[in-house]
Amino acid sequence: MITVSTIAELRQARAYLAGPVGLVPTMGYLHDGHLSLARAARAECASVVASIFINPTQFGPQEDLAAYPRDLPRDLNLLEAAGVDLVWTPTPEIMYPPGYQTWVTVEQVTRPLEGAMRPGHFRGVATVVAKLFNAVQPDRAYFGQKDAQQAVVIRQMVRDLNFPIEIVVGSIQREADGLAMSSRNTYLNPAERQAATVLSRALAAARAAFTSGERNASALRQVMTDTINAEPLARWQYVSCADPDILLELEGPISGRALLSMAVYVGKTRLIDNLVIRD
Repeated sequence: MITVSTIAELRQARAYLAGPVGLVPTMGYLHDGHLSLARAARAECASVVASIFINPTQFGPQEDLAAYPRDLPRDLNLLEAAGVDLVWTPTPEIMYPPGYQTWVTVEQVTRPLEGAMRPGHFRGVATVVAKLFNAVQPDRAYFGQKDAQQAVVIRQMVRDLNFPIEIVVGSIQREADGLAMSSRNTYLNPAERQAATVLSRALAAARAAFTSGERNASALRQVMTDTINAEPLARWQYVSCADPDILLELEGPISGRALLSMAVYVGKTRLIDNLVIRD
């Protein structure tokens, strides 16, 4: 496995990679959710590139950029074991040099849910992903379903900007007790870690209601809200039952698919989770 930092080094190494090339963008501190994407890319592509970059432009002023966990040697060992061929580890100065002033803004699908709670977040995401795509020139790019809105935003950007890239979205990887894997889970103390299962329990309760015949979107939101409210350490920021393609809230009976999603504070740690249900 080759590790490079500069864009010149990346392009030189990229020139020798056989196609198709799969890209796995990450912010590091990898867990099995990231590694499942790397393994999928390895199975489907002749060459696999991973990026590790903690993107400062997608963090808000009150968010955890400085505290975001980092362990580059561990990450590199995990990526090598997963069969990655090339890892790019750019610095903020490489990605955003002095005088930087160009941004990618995706409009409608960034406005609800995470976009409403984290102004500017998706501008940072879309910009850095566009820069990764431009630098690496992959044939496929792999993202996780846990960041469901991010996947919708990136697919929209790829369509709108005519990137010749297939977006592959991998399923959420969960701990044995149902908690969605996340680098931020390391922030939880033991009591909070136990309480954090409320997200997956709320989704499971809504899915059970749906399976039992409940089709009203408002009722499913209420099932999730009631489950979260019953956990003393949890405080929900939003609870959603939305169209999975355009992310607008559904009202009345559901026909077809719906995206159940939520952002919940457990202690001081903000966690997200989601589930797609199908009629």
